[in-house]
Amino acid sequence: MPDVPHAPPSLSPTGFLQTFIVQSIQAASQVGRLGTDERMRYIEHLGLAAASCLESACRTRYALSPDAPLDRDQYADLIVGIKNQIGGDFARAASGPGTIRVTSRRCPFGDAVREAPELCRMTSSVFGAIAARNFGYAKVELRKRIATNDGMCEVCVHTDRGQAQHQSGDEYRFDNGQVSSRLAGSDTAQLRRRLRRAWCADQNEASDDTGSATDIVAESPAMRDALDAVAIVAPTTASVLISGETGVGKEIIARTVHVLSERSSQPFVTINCGAIPDGLVESELFGHERGAFTGAYHVHHGYFERADRGTLFLDEVNSLPPAAQVRLLRVLQEGEFERVGGSRPLRVDVRVLAASNQDMDALIQDGGFRQDLYYRLNVVPIHLPPLRERPDDLSALVSHLLTRLAAKYQCPDKVLSPKAWREVVSYHWPGNVRELENLLERAFLFARGEVIEQVVASAAPDSGSDGESLRELKRKAAAAAESHAITDSLRRYGGQVRAVARELGVTPRAIHQKVKNYGIEVDKFRS
Repeated sequence: MPDVPHAPPSLSPTGFLQTFIVQSIQAASQVGRLGTDERMRYIEHLGLAAASCLESACRTRYALSPDAPLDRDQYADLIVGIKNQIGGDFARAASGPGTIRVTSRRCPFGDAVREAPELCRMTSSVFGAIAARNFGYAKVELRKRIATNDGMCEVCVHTDRGQAQHQSGDEYRFDNGQVSSRLAGSDTAQLRRRLRRAWCADQNEASDDTGSATDIVAESPAMRDALDAVAIVAPTTASVLISGETGVGKEIIARTVHVLSERSSQPFVTINCGAIPDGLVESELFGHERGAFTGAYHVHHGYFERADRGTLFLDEVNSLPPAAQVRLLRVLQEGEFERVGGSRPLRVDVRVLAASNQDMDALIQDGGFRQDLYYRLNVVPIHLPPLRERPDDLSALVSHLLTRLAAKYQCPDKVLSPKAWREVVSYHWPGNVRELENLLERAFLFARGEVIEQVVASAAPDSGSDGESLRELKRKAAAAAESHAITDSLRRYGGQVRAVARELGVTPRAIHQKVKNYGIEVDKFRS
């Protein structure tokens, strides 16, 4: 028997409709020919088309006039009734003037809604279209959603245009007998079009396999907020500090800032501060001259010189050693520096963007990072949430990546099976978007046909005490193994941190950080 996820226990009309809609949304999410904007418009149009039919049916059921505008109480009763007829548990909640607020702790689509969080956009369309037809204007704000693991749904329908301008959400208007809409992500779509035009002006960069700034997928509110900040700060000269876990896409955001700035035709230079040995950081950043090192008979131009008039992206800036932090602060303050071994000050015009995968406030408190440098870098902070907190972005990312893989390997589009999709939505994604890219590419290559049957070999549930306990046990086991390896190495090398670092293949700075985290006393191993 075929694998039909979340099939209703009996083929009741309501159960059939619920399953059909969920599967339709999932199918739309995986159609490679539909871009992110087109897919969201498709879902919205489904809701708009259904709204008038649902309103008409409910007016008949509640013995309301088929033509007279609803008042706010009638409207609230009607949208609650629509949801509860298909298995919801909605009720009207307290709200201020000009707003209708409804809440629910049970979704009509059950747990399946977590596999298709785009269903909430259909709810927005239905609620918004009915409100616009009766009040002339509406903005629908999805404050909380069961689909994104908030534990409940909370929807606010704002009908006062002046009051709604300070709220986020999808807008709906009724003009000339028709409902028109403006999705909350439409600004993001415009930004993507601007990026595409700017990026594709340089054909070499447009074909870069490492990905371009147009690879941004932003359906979740947090990512849309991040892109809004990018659009505002990009044309300025302000420094930007991008924070977030490894693999969330910090470099793509930095490239986007560069592409949308006046420096877009100048170099964009990236340096991973955590990948450079301590003794070479300053030389790599600022360069060195003849005599600075034995056998150095030429001038080495550092990253700052290479990025002159352009943008320098300092990834993992939290890894910079203290001496390099001092010199970086001087460059940011005065716009000049000296090469290692040199005596002549050099001036550069560089916009600095930085990223950190650690809590900078904690680093400052521990003395690992200069507070004055932090303030210089953190003029505009942009935080990228981990993928596990962005379920709205999952289907769009999967669709985007599968389309890109089909183009890369010049083969037909492939889609995920229901089983593979359940793996994707239930997995915790500790490696974030980078891990999703890697696993999808592997699954794409090994899929025998046009349907991918497996993405994650053993996807752990993302919720529930058992899933949480398993992840915590794995984390503790990994930490214990790492602590034991460091302790054993320290014992054999008599507490010599550099020797331990060489053996374990990391930097001495990383060993110092880990012994601090694990509470290992290095001195007791020294003779």
